[in-house]
Amino acid sequence: MQVRNARRWAPRGGKRWIIAIAALLSAAIVRTMLHPLLGPVMPGTAFMIAAVLVQYYCGLGPAVWVMIAGLCFADYLFVPPYGRLDVIDQSDIRLMVSYPLITIMVIALVERLRRAQYRAELLAAVAQSRYEMLLRHDNERLLARRATDEMHRMLHHIAHYNRSLILIKAVDPTHSVPPASVMVTAATATSSGFIEDASFGAGIAYGPRHSRVHQEDLARASDRLLPGRHRLRFLSGTQHWHPVECVCERFITPSGEFLILRTED
Repeated sequence: MQVRNARRWAPRGGKRWIIAIAALLSAAIVRTMLHPLLGPVMPGTAFMIAAVLVQYYCGLGPAVWVMIAGLCFADYLFVPPYGRLDVIDQSDIRLMVSYPLITIMVIALVERLRRAQYRAELLAAVAQSRYEMLLRHDNERLLARRATDEMHRMLHHIAHYNRSLILIKAVDPTHSVPPASVMVTAATATSSGFIEDASFGAGIAYGPRHSRVHQEDLARASDRLLPGRHRLRFLSGTQHWHPVECVCERFITPSGEFLILRTED
């Protein structure tokens, strides 16, 4: 894979040039301190090391500048005759040939390695991003499958207990499909015909058994319905009410959350 940004691994701004100047001065100071011991031997070694370090941390431009400036410093200060540039002898020629050749080879190698390293980091970042996208899509797919399964379970529940349904209530009617559409779907699938006895309100659809529930209990259940067991009064005979155990279950579907209240019988 071709990564064009791999050549832009080096930092930007004036800070890298400040680092290059500091490295050049440090190399000159160190070589000056070692000059009584080394004399004219290896006059450009310290500057070559400085150029390679600058190349590794700051990039190609500052490293080339340190190399050229180091060549001038080494030839002027550490190649006899010291402190003179008007005399060019064999020592000057050896320095001008060997020092740039070795330094350029090392700098080019470091540049290639740094580009390869930066390319690997970019590819790793892209791979990590794609992996996170795959995980997110996989989670969304699992959530959608779970919601679909919950919808199928609710429709099966409605079809199975259609004659014992009291009401279906949307937990948040402003963000949910009205329960009427859910009940119509179930009625169409089961052909049970229980919708004929249903009356629909805002966020609530009543089932076949709601007409036999006491109006106070029905209003209380419609307003403050929670999952669990409830005891409602049902009409038995003529004006005779008896308590009946009812069950309320919660279903989370793609259309929203619904509460289904039914009798246990």
